[in-house]
Amino acid sequence: MKGKTKQMKMRKEVDSMGEMEVPQEALYGATTQRAVLNFPISKLRFSRDFIGALGAIKFSAAQANKSLQLLAADKADAISEAAKQVMDGELDSHFVLDIFQTGSGTSTNMNANEVIANRAIQILGGKPGDKSVVHPNDHVNMCQSSNDVIPTAIHVSASIMLTRLLIPALEKLQNTFQEKAKRFAGVVKSGRTHLQDATPVTLGQEFSGYGRQIELAIQRVKGCFPTLTELALGGTAVGTGLNTHPEFAQRAISELNKLTGMSFTEAQNHFEAQASRDAAVEMSGQLRTVAISMLKIANDVRFLSSGPRCGLGEISFPDIQPGSSIMPAKVNPVICESTMMVAAQVIGNDACIATCGQHGNFELNVMMPVIAHNLLESIEILAAAVNNFNVKCASGIEADVERCLDYAEKSLATCTSLAPKIGYDQAAKVAKKAYAENKTVRQVARELNLLSEEELAKVLDLVAMTKPGL
Repeated sequence: MKGKTKQMKMRKEVDSMGEMEVPQEALYGATTQRAVLNFPISKLRFSRDFIGALGAIKFSAAQANKSLQLLAADKADAISEAAKQVMDGELDSHFVLDIFQTGSGTSTNMNANEVIANRAIQILGGKPGDKSVVHPNDHVNMCQSSNDVIPTAIHVSASIMLTRLLIPALEKLQNTFQEKAKRFAGVVKSGRTHLQDATPVTLGQEFSGYGRQIELAIQRVKGCFPTLTELALGGTAVGTGLNTHPEFAQRAISELNKLTGMSFTEAQNHFEAQASRDAAVEMSGQLRTVAISMLKIANDVRFLSSGPRCGLGEISFPDIQPGSSIMPAKVNPVICESTMMVAAQVIGNDACIATCGQHGNFELNVMMPVIAHNLLESIEILAAAVNNFNVKCASGIEADVERCLDYAEKSLATCTSLAPKIGYDQAAKVAKKAYAENKTVRQVARELNLLSEEELAKVLDLVAMTKPGL
């Protein structure tokens, strides 16, 4: 016999559309509950970082309104305390809305307003829903609109995550590659172009290329900060600043900077800041570039380590887990594969953001929630993947010096250095003969007496080929 389902206790809250039943324990109100019912689309929710940014914005707004004497001190302090709890993650269970909702994010802004208002009411000794104590629109949302709060939250959360997560992870990986470049400076190997043998390089040169890629990745990310740290706050509904104090944005952003340790500024043009999401599109495009850099590096590393006996096997990295459920002792480049999948996801997220960015119709972009979700997801997973790749793969890479040198010696492309001495066509014949007879270019050139032994040694010096300008 099946047991009876326990019925959830409900309370009544009111918004501009009338009464709405809300779960008794919920801090959100009627408007949020309507959105819960209206958007049963997915299991995707706004991230902790985005909710934290909303809390920081509402805290800063309350303090600004208090300093402007627009909001009574007791209300402002209660709102600030509640907003700080949102910022710190203490009220996350009350943020319940789907990403796929109203395109302005109004539902989530109201979710924040209602949660903060009801928590502030509790702090002041009242019961949730008593808007005479603290009102979600009149007090928590004072001098604001969803249309400037949500863009601001996107910029704030993305800027903080980039500073806290992605940039440090990239800097550590860059240092690792720089160290490997120095360590492998004397390891001569065959270069490869078009997946075919090419003239020699050193493993250090190869890794210096990876290091420079990551250095440029850091520069690309940082290059977006001037626009990403501009905030729409103060523009209210359409960018005119209707219903806000002229000093509100400056004061609120000053409070936000104190709270976060960042250097946010008011948008130079509020109409641009609300009508477009170009800064997010630009940032996403740079994240895509970073992802593609990581994809190239991870692919190179897994191919260079392929084997251990039937592949290239020029490098190795730590064994971290069994690679097969059927083949004993098999170990796979799983960290590389994980990194590559993250890169693919970031590229997909960017395609979505680019599409959403096109929908800044007149004075407002109407796809902001999914821009926020995808941008912050890209930052989070890319930072985690870069860090994981560094710790569990790149840092432990070792070179097989003998195999690298053996490949370099066997490469038919070493005939390139013969061409200035004996001509392109004759050098090509040497290479083809070496390939047909399974010999090295050096062996065939010696057999044909094309150059003296001393000159041949100089021309076919593999180390010299890696630094011809010296």
